[in-house]
Amino acid sequence: MLSLTVVVPCLDEEDNVDAAYHAITGELGGHDLEIVFVDDGSTDATLALVQQLAANDHRVHYLSFARRFGFEAAFAAGYKYASKAWVLHIDADLQSHPAEAHRLIAAAAERVDAVFGVRDQRADPWSRRWGSAVSGWIARRLLGIELPQGATSFRLVRTGIARRVVELRRPAPYFLATLPRITDRYVTVRTAHRARRAGTSKFTVARLAGHALDLYVGHSTAPATGATILLCAGMLAACAALVLFGVIGSAAALAVLLFAYLVTLPSVALLLRYSAMAAGRGGPALYYVRESDLAIDESDRLHLGHNRIGGGAR
Repeated sequence: MLSLTVVVPCLDEEDNVDAAYHAITGELGGHDLEIVFVDDGSTDATLALVQQLAANDHRVHYLSFARRFGFEAAFAAGYKYASKAWVLHIDADLQSHPAEAHRLIAAAAERVDAVFGVRDQRADPWSRRWGSAVSGWIARRLLGIELPQGATSFRLVRTGIARRVVELRRPAPYFLATLPRITDRYVTVRTAHRARRAGTSKFTVARLAGHALDLYVGHSTAPATGATILLCAGMLAACAALVLFGVIGSAAALAVLLFAYLVTLPSVALLLRYSAMAAGRGGPALYYVRESDLAIDESDRLHLGHNRIGGGAR
C-alpha cells in the first residue's frame, strides 16, 4: 500500500472528469489516496465538476489556473502541492487507465525513484505515433539527450524527486529529459493504452512540433553548435564563390572572411548574453492559481493578500 497522490491535469475535460474520478478511486482506493485535479484554464464545466467532487470526497482537491499555462505548468503545480510520498500522473482522458497503475506500483522499490509507463500498442493517430518516435530518435541519437526509452507522462515518481525536477525551473521544463539529470534510478514498464473515448485531444501537430523544439534547444547544446558551424560554413562558401567568379581576389576574400568573423562572433556572443540577462530579469511565473481548496504559496496566487483561495485549506 502506497501513500499516493494522483495528479490529473485537465483542459476542457468535462466529459471525462467523473469517469476519471470513479476509475481512480475504484482501482486505487485501497491506498492512502489523494487526488489533485489541475484545471489548466478550462472554458467548459470541468472546474465546476471537480469542485463538486471535492465537496463530496475529502480525498479530492483542485488547483485552477488563471488562464491556460500548458501541460508542463499543470503537472508542475500538481507535483508541488502533492502531500503523499508518491505521485502518480494520470491524464483525464484515461488513455492510460488507472488499472494499469498496478503495474507501475509493482515495479516501485526502495531503490527506484521513478517508474515510467511505456505504451503497448499505442492507440493514437499515426501522426502522433510517428511524430513522437521521430522526435525521440532525434533527441537520443542525434542530440545525445538521455530519455527513458518509450516513456510517457503516465508515471509514478517519488514526490520529493518530482519536486526536485520541477523546481529546477529549466527554460524547457521537459520532465522526461530533466529527471535523468538528477537520478539514474528509474525503470520502464509496458502498459496497455486505449483510444480516447470522450472529448478531443489537445495535442495538435503544431504543439507536438513546439514540444520537440523545446526539448532540443532546452536540453542540448548541439542545435546552437550546429547553427554556428552552418553560419561559418556559409560565410566560407560565399567568399569562395566570390573568388571563383573573379569578383574579388583571394587576399580580399581572406580580409572579408576575417572581417565577417570579427563582426559575427561577437554579435552572436552579445545576443546570447542579452538573452541570458533577459531571462534573468524575471517575468510571469510558470503558472498562477485563481482558485483552489489547498493552501497556496503567495508566489503562486493570482490575488495576493489572501490566506486561501476558493475553498478552505486542508
